[in-house]
Amino acid sequence: MIPYQVKRCFIVILLFIGLLSLRQVYADEGMWQPHQLPQLQSRLNELGLDISANDLSRLDQFPMTAIVSLGGCSASFVSPQGLIATNHHCVYGSLQHNSTPENNLITNGFLARKSSEELHANPQARVYVTEALTDATQAMLAGIAAQEAGLSRYQKLEDNKKKLIKQCEQSGIHRCNVVAFHHGLEYQLIKRLEIRDVRLVYAPSDKIGGYGGDIDNWMWPRHTGDFGFYRAYVGKDGKPADYHKDNVPYQNSAYLKISAQDLSEDDFVMVIGYPGSTNRYRHSEEIKSTFEWYYPFARRLREDIISVIETTSSTDEKAKVAYKSIIVGLSNYAKNFASMEQSYRNSSLLTRRSELEKTLEEAYQKEAASAENPISELGKLVVEHDRFRERDVLFQYLRYADMPKIAMRLYRFSLEQQKPDHERELGYQKRNHKRFKNSLQRITRSFNASVDQAILAYWLQRYQELPAEQRLQSFDQYFKQSGKALDKQLSKMYKRTKLVKEAERLAWMQRTPTEFEKSRDPFIRLAVASYKERYAMEIARKTFNGNKQLWQPRYMQALIDYKKQNNEPVYSDANSTLRISVGQVKGNRPKDGMAYLPFTTLAGVAAKHTGTAPFDAPQQLLELNKNKHYGPYASKTLGTLPVNYLTTLDITGGNSGSAALNNNLQLCGLLFDGTYESIIADWDFTESTRSIAVDSRYMLWVMKYIDKADRILEEMEIVY
Repeated sequence: MIPYQVKRCFIVILLFIGLLSLRQVYADEGMWQPHQLPQLQSRLNELGLDISANDLSRLDQFPMTAIVSLGGCSASFVSPQGLIATNHHCVYGSLQHNSTPENNLITNGFLARKSSEELHANPQARVYVTEALTDATQAMLAGIAAQEAGLSRYQKLEDNKKKLIKQCEQSGIHRCNVVAFHHGLEYQLIKRLEIRDVRLVYAPSDKIGGYGGDIDNWMWPRHTGDFGFYRAYVGKDGKPADYHKDNVPYQNSAYLKISAQDLSEDDFVMVIGYPGSTNRYRHSEEIKSTFEWYYPFARRLREDIISVIETTSSTDEKAKVAYKSIIVGLSNYAKNFASMEQSYRNSSLLTRRSELEKTLEEAYQKEAASAENPISELGKLVVEHDRFRERDVLFQYLRYADMPKIAMRLYRFSLEQQKPDHERELGYQKRNHKRFKNSLQRITRSFNASVDQAILAYWLQRYQELPAEQRLQSFDQYFKQSGKALDKQLSKMYKRTKLVKEAERLAWMQRTPTEFEKSRDPFIRLAVASYKERYAMEIARKTFNGNKQLWQPRYMQALIDYKKQNNEPVYSDANSTLRISVGQVKGNRPKDGMAYLPFTTLAGVAAKHTGTAPFDAPQQLLELNKNKHYGPYASKTLGTLPVNYLTTLDITGGNSGSAALNNNLQLCGLLFDGTYESIIADWDFTESTRSIAVDSRYMLWVMKYIDKADRILEEMEIVY
């Protein structure tokens, strides 16, 4: 077995062997951790930012203190009174939560004209302010033998993680987590202030905020006003508190000014946000499995569930409102997966990764006495784990049927409460109780029994198509019927269950496993009957992850050494932690005969207008465009009002809502999407990678002339 700290001598040799096979390195590739920013000083200067990178990288100084996470989207403070700017699609769930068939806020938009009108976003809404990042590598690996693998390694890592989190959260107002970097080579403890009272302040109508809908999703040219505003509230003592009418706006230490100044092609832009996940260092077997099986399989599941929801809710306006946000999410990734498949077919990603791994593997065989090495061992693990991939992925999609999901979570919650808190599964400890309760409450506004039943019926149909060795005996016994007989059984289950009622769901949080086992509720009976088999699946997953946690860091070390010797960028895959990307406003030529201009304009909104969603622009907008009424927001370069623009910024999911900053560190737009050609950038950054931002001037123009959001405009500091 080759030592964990790989000898550099053979790495240097293989660098020259594989040098010619490397792809071009693109200047703006990289999602950098704050402490790495000084490494980019020369690039920052080249792009026109004459500010010390050391000053920019401190978490306790501007601009880092103005950047926040929403737990899935990025955002930023834009006034000293807790006002937060993010994407329209990031506040979409709050619009849905507060909508009724009589007042659909998604369609109508929402504006609080005074503070008392600001709406509780939803019970699960949070704002996170990162306060500290601490190296936790030694603490995470404490007590773990070098060759320890499987469930033992996984569990010890989880136990060490719980200890670090518990110590970090003693204040009662922080949310902490331990995050792996470079797939386990390093660990960091992240400490964030958790603000629990979040309120909806303003969002334009979906006719602006979602203009183009799924048709324009991932496409260019784009004309979407994808922006909205929250406000963070705290108790009168200034500390985070649950939602209460007497809470006051959070007094943040820093905020971004809003630019109404000109922005042109090749201008500097920088983004600071919380990108979710990328896969640029994955093994070739993972690449092959994901692109050739998972994306097609998961895309079909998503498309089918969308069809089920739309068909079942077609005559029920309340159900349409309840599931609108879910459909948007499903559609977004269905299209994402389709692009992944297409881009992969036209790329050499798998070939390049396989060739690189072959080079690394040959070097290991020459250097090590044992035939084992992380490249081949990791590949074997992936192939072995894929034996049950259809079943494993299908059970992940059971989450779209609320009733079985809720029953299973509640039963697990009850079982975990019988243990000392430090032994409970992550997600079921005391620190999670409030969130757990909030999730049970939120379902009240996003549930319809007929739709849920139809989703479960579809899921069971797909389940019954699995090979016999991948099915669970408990599910086969519980659902013996198919076709109309199964539909009849499901109808009885939904009529008999009381979990559709919020009070009943919350009451089950206080009940013992024995009470669950005696229950006659059909979904709780299913949860109890299937628990052992589902838990066995969980143990298999943890064992697989424990084995990966042995080999993947070593695989990563070899890749990092290789990249460093070739002057390639070395940054960790995105993992929902604070990251910085730098780049330019720039168009693109994605393929022969096609050119993307860097800006779209208001005239393009009017040109796309058909009067039918998703191209149903407000009449007032069309009139203002016709009269060329741009106010002070017209571009000097374009002579008209810009709407969206392209950048070379390296982003991914989770960056939605991130502020694009100009060379004066002012907000000049909000990132919200990428182009169709850029979707594969999660795996393979190329020269065609582009991200899309809504221009701050369009935001200001809509606020001023369409929605008359003068209160918010006066609160923000706008630079003309």
